[in-house]
Amino acid sequence: MMNIKPDRIEARISSPHATLREMDIEVAWEAVSSEWEQLLDHYVRRARLDGFRRGKAPRHMVKRLFFKEIREDLLESLLPKAVNEVLRRENIKALTTPMVSDILFHEGESLRFRARVEVLPEFRLPEYKKIRAKKKEVKVEDREVNESLEQLRQKSAEYLPVEGRGVAEGDYVLLEWKAKDAATQRRMPTERMLVLAGHPENEKGLNENVLGMRPQETRRFSISYPPDHPNKKFAGRTLENEITLISIKEKKVPEMSDEWAKDLGDFENLDSLREKIQKELERSKREVARQEMADEIVETIAGGLALELPKSLVEQEAMSIVKNWVSGAKDPVTEEQLENLSKQARIQAEKRIKKSLILQKIAAEERLEVTEEEVDEEIRDLAQRNNVPLAQFADRVNRDGKREDLKAALLIRKAIDFLLENAVLYEVPA
Repeated sequence: MMNIKPDRIEARISSPHATLREMDIEVAWEAVSSEWEQLLDHYVRRARLDGFRRGKAPRHMVKRLFFKEIREDLLESLLPKAVNEVLRRENIKALTTPMVSDILFHEGESLRFRARVEVLPEFRLPEYKKIRAKKKEVKVEDREVNESLEQLRQKSAEYLPVEGRGVAEGDYVLLEWKAKDAATQRRMPTERMLVLAGHPENEKGLNENVLGMRPQETRRFSISYPPDHPNKKFAGRTLENEITLISIKEKKVPEMSDEWAKDLGDFENLDSLREKIQKELERSKREVARQEMADEIVETIAGGLALELPKSLVEQEAMSIVKNWVSGAKDPVTEEQLENLSKQARIQAEKRIKKSLILQKIAAEERLEVTEEEVDEEIRDLAQRNNVPLAQFADRVNRDGKREDLKAALLIRKAIDFLLENAVLYEVPA
């Protein structure tokens, strides 16, 4: 089907509120009839009616029999074209799929309907230069470097098979676990599980019984779970357990030495590894400090700005926040907790969106831009920080359509840099 000529579409635009545009659209009968005739031709060619060969049925008969279907196809074709033309012509950037209503269609008359879309609010920024904010000092303590080194050392640990002794606290043990309900004697499926002996999150009865066990040894014990136990599968039940030890592995942590540092990567010795960690911690702290100062400045700007936000955008961001919270929760989330999380997420979503809109507006006001070379440099930096080959990382970014997201993030970063460069940073006396 052909596009509608722009001069065949009229539209009256209204704004019931800052984030909504209503468009009363009228498509001239000349454009409607052209589309109608093309659809009717299509139905005539495909129609099979008694007494007529395919494609030879009279047009008036096909029209009468398939009027409803042709009308639906007409509206399905014309409405999006008309709306998109009005959005383009009026430079309206829709956030949501247009909602169409009040459709009026009669042969020989213009097609009339109403379309609604959510949009970003238009607003004027208050003064955003020379804003006062607390200067955040960046300092890395020796203790923090040592803690990072110790974490690396723990991650380098090997788990070696143990012989000649029983399970000790800190061992990883492979168990075969059988259980049955003490009240019903109903057996649960046999499971194999890897357990860190003595871990505080283990059931007390498990920790007490697994210590000292030797391979192929079996022990039996009961655990009674309270009615409010977070795992509803066990809540209020008493389980009779039988565990059989299959194997024990002992954690062996390497000595913090030059050889260990060399094994971790391109480090000459332990001092060069320590220096790398120092720089990484400084970089991380600088970014946190920078973000905190930027947040303080943006909050000051936002405080002088009445900004209505699109409901759909807030709901979408809030849902994303809740999803991240729930997926990271250790225990199942109750309905009451979910309701509270949703309220908190909405507040956080509004803050995030308002911050993003302010920074985008500043970037536009100051004509900040991101070049393709800067995007390539960011890709190289991210590949290096994540220890991923550059070609592989760049291919993933381009394949997943993330290049524009990176470009948008860099533009926001430039807006933050601009604010910090033009802010009045003051030090807080110790």
